[in-house]
Amino acid sequence: MRNTAKFTTAVLAAGALTLGLTACGSEDSASDTSGPLVVAASPTPHAEILDYVKDNLAKKAGLDLEVKEFTDYVTPNTATEDGSVGANYFQTQPYLDDFNKKNGTHIVSVVDVHLEPLGLYSHKVKKAEDLKSGATVAVPNDTVNEGRALQLLAANGIITLKDGVGTAATPSDITKNPKNLEFKELEAAQTPRSLDDVDAAVVNGNYAIEADLKPAQDALVLESAKGNPNSNLLAVKEGQEDDPRVKKLAKLLNSPEVKKFIEDKYAGAVLPSF
Repeated sequence: MRNTAKFTTAVLAAGALTLGLTACGSEDSASDTSGPLVVAASPTPHAEILDYVKDNLAKKAGLDLEVKEFTDYVTPNTATEDGSVGANYFQTQPYLDDFNKKNGTHIVSVVDVHLEPLGLYSHKVKKAEDLKSGATVAVPNDTVNEGRALQLLAANGIITLKDGVGTAATPSDITKNPKNLEFKELEAAQTPRSLDDVDAAVVNGNYAIEADLKPAQDALVLESAKGNPNSNLLAVKEGQEDDPRVKKLAKLLNSPEVKKFIEDKYAGAVLPSF
């Protein structure tokens, strides 16, 4: 999921309006467990992963799966809330928590599936420890991704952060900066384009793909998927967790076949979270 700043205010406000408009929508997809499970998903990689499940695993598991693609981060949740779809797969837990709080929705996580890892990249050094004193590091400027970027650097001993700041961390929360790094805050999509102008940059996995970077090979340091709160997840409206179709899909999404599909197709730009 791309947690970029442009989605945080206008889109969430639009979500409140959408909820009002769709509150009387059909609940067929959520209540009729005999029909297909309709899942709202972002095109890449979410819908691609679901399509793999649909084409290769669902029939044998007795699951009738329908995938609906959405390019925004509001409609999948509002459609899940009003029952227009039975589940969604596009978001992280921090985004879901924020959406529920701001929109009064009741959507819950079922299972983590994948992580689009942030990595530290450079055109000037081969190892993170080779960064010189005073080096400039570009980081995403939106709240969630900047915090993730700083946490990545802290996890690898490059900086130290105040205890408990989590993904809300900003450069002002740095308590130790042995290399006296300077941080250049940029829109997340601009970070890979800055690599010729800065000493290093923290780049989201999806933008790394677009920039022909290979996270597993090119990143100086890379986020770990295990225990990462920013994993992308399958979600449903509260009360639908025991839908047998949802349980089947959750099991398939955490299957060895899906793990291999993710690893083979995305070459480290998307990592299994299970």
